[in-house]
Amino acid sequence: MNNLLSNKNGLIFGALDENSIAWKVAEKCYEEGANIVLTNAPIALRMGKIDILSKKCKSEVIPADITSLDDLENLFIKSKKIFDGKIDFILHSVGMSPNVRKNKNYGDLNYDWFLKTLDISGISFHKIMQVSEKLDSINEWGSIVGLSYIAAQKTFPFYSDMAEAKSVLESVTRSYGYRLGKMKNIRVNTISQSPTKTTAGKGIKAFESFYKFAEKMSPLGNASAEDCANYCVFLFSDLSRKITMQNLFHDGGFSNTGISEEIIDSFN
Repeated sequence: MNNLLSNKNGLIFGALDENSIAWKVAEKCYEEGANIVLTNAPIALRMGKIDILSKKCKSEVIPADITSLDDLENLFIKSKKIFDGKIDFILHSVGMSPNVRKNKNYGDLNYDWFLKTLDISGISFHKIMQVSEKLDSINEWGSIVGLSYIAAQKTFPFYSDMAEAKSVLESVTRSYGYRLGKMKNIRVNTISQSPTKTTAGKGIKAFESFYKFAEKMSPLGNASAEDCANYCVFLFSDLSRKITMQNLFHDGGFSNTGISEEIIDSFN
């Protein structure tokens, strides 16, 4: 422990259970001295184990539908009261596709569900920042991080409309990162994470194959949820003050590897 986040206030979206990246991030941020508020959709709170995490991190839980402006406004107002001050960092670790969940073929998408995918997984990042800006909820030199995936740049079978959602997420990062940087030196970045064995990740068809392929392709191997938590702490800390508007690949080198010896060997 280095107390990198001592006296900082953080809002973490998306913790469901101990396999969630957001769960690991909350634990690590608390270890590094941060005060935390946890939030997720009401249905996710009922399905998950967030009460265990809240006790461990001595944090309060505020239910919020990430697509609802009213819920987000309530969330930011309550968080500021809990912290008795503004927020220093935010993690957006939310992604969901009804089309993926219901195994809809990419050539037969339900477009109402497609819009829901974009809203929950991408546009919600904009909503978080717009509401926080209007309520002046974030301290100067604050840090906002969203979790992405390389499917925003390259096609992966079965990732479906989540790829479009991640593209939206990364575009919002650049556009709002410029705005908030000019206004209050607030930085906005996404982490493009390795395939990670979370509850949501495992819901993608052929996930285990994605995971094994990435492990064989990456010279450092896949980045775990714990590794991602450490990276988030760095991005939330004062050590990363000049990093903004970036999509940061955290994937053991996967994104820059054309082919690995292990993959070649698998064909022989």
